Amino acid sequence: MRRLAAAFAFAASLAAVSTLAADKFITVSSTTSTEDSGLFGSILPKFTAKTGIEVRVVALGTGKAIEVAKRGDADVLFVHHRPSEDKFVADGFGVKRHDVMYNDFVVVGPKSDPVGIRGMKSAADAFKKIAAAKAPFASRGDKSGTHMAELAVWKAAGVDVAPASGTWYRDTGSGMGPTLNTASGMNAYTVADRGTWISFKNKGELELLVEGDAVLFNPYGVMLVNPVKHPHVKAEMGQAFIDWLVSSEGQKAIADFKIEGQQLFMPNAK
Repeated sequence: MRRLAAAFAFAASLAAVSTLAADKFITVSSTTSTEDSGLFGSILPKFTAKTGIEVRVVALGTGKAIEVAKRGDADVLFVHHRPSEDKFVADGFGVKRHDVMYNDFVVVGPKSDPVGIRGMKSAADAFKKIAAAKAPFASRGDKSGTHMAELAVWKAAGVDVAPASGTWYRDTGSGMGPTLNTASGMNAYTVADRGTWISFKNKGELELLVEGDAVLFNPYGVMLVNPVKHPHVKAEMGQAFIDWLVSSEGQKAIADFKIEGQQLFMPNAK
């Protein structure tokens, strides 16, 4: 009987350890750009190896990623639309925003460049030419950080694209990779984050045409979902992930992520 009781106790302890290990994970609501570029595939194993904490990523457009975090369905929010991030914190859904990294958006289009925007310094002027020519343009149309940045350029250009939706202006309603696939198939112009563009394999006739405008700057921020609003949030492990991202080790992991020798994201934690 004693042996049987000891066996049961040992089995129970193993089950408890297994359950504890299974629970040692956090959910990060983030963007398709961080996932599609390969960044997470590169840096998350390093964090897990150091802490034993698994990171499960929900990759959506920034708008949808924020909604997931607002509902408390994630422990950490990691996105790239500063006004929305600041509002998320101001409204009490996030604890504090931290700078993590940046890259930029680029305007890509067919190598033939029928509109003639190659090398232009102003993204807004390039968009004016695209609209005037009614050249095919593929938009994510998904309220992502990239979509919001694109709409800001159209606004700066003084162009209302809503009436053109479904004609020369096409909303894909999807992530960056599928939108680039659509642009490639249509030989259309589009806006992409540099990281996804560099890692994108199906470029076809697409080529980078416009870059370097300050309006195309693309900063990323990370926030702990507020455990006061959602008590089930794994605050300690979520904060450990944030602390690692902004540490010298995490920042180096981001800087070290390259494709064909090109650095996709520039760390900028303070």
